Amino acid sequence: MTIGQSVMRNRPPSAAAVAARALAVIAFLFGPGGGAPAAADKAPPPGEAAAAPAGAARSRGPVTNLPLPRFVSMKASRGNVRRGPSLKHRIDWVFTRRGMPLEVTAEFGNWRRVRDQEGAGGWMHYALLSGVRTVLVTRDLAALHQTPSEDAPVTAYLEAGVIANLGACRPRWCRVTVDGSRGWILKAHVWGVYPDEIRD
Repeated sequence: MTIGQSVMRNRPPSAAAVAARALAVIAFLFGPGGGAPAAADKAPPPGEAAAAPAGAARSRGPVTNLPLPRFVSMKASRGNVRRGPSLKHRIDWVFTRRGMPLEVTAEFGNWRRVRDQEGAGGWMHYALLSGVRTVLVTRDLAALHQTPSEDAPVTAYLEAGVIANLGACRPRWCRVTVDGSRGWILKAHVWGVYPDEIRD
């Protein structure tokens, strides 16, 4: 059984988008409602969080007191991503996949700075986000096993881009549910969970 799902991404990064992100930093530092983030709140470059050593210390958000960085998911089916933490800031991206995992890297009032698996992002209103955990399958035809072992029977194969609900996690494996199928998948084959993260 193979479970597939198309990947929805708006406005793939271009030279103009890269320039816009550089301007976004300036807009956030000097624009309306802006303010320089603390050093601990600076967003890591794409892939850095996934490569962080086990047990790496994380800071706490000044608004929620929750860990930074941390993973959340899209509550809405559409969410505007702005250059800064206010409605006055320009919309740079529009995320259009309900349930998509996002990484929160900073907080400012009712706004959260988020990024997706490819590093695109900005500031979103907290009402568009959910604490429900999901993961994005990053490997094509990733195997879903009955138990957390590569020798265990395979219940399904997941195509790259599939979003699955996250359950328990062990050092190398996580239990996920998608389209009625449930099983264990290697952490290395998904984005939306930290390598050192353990969940009951």
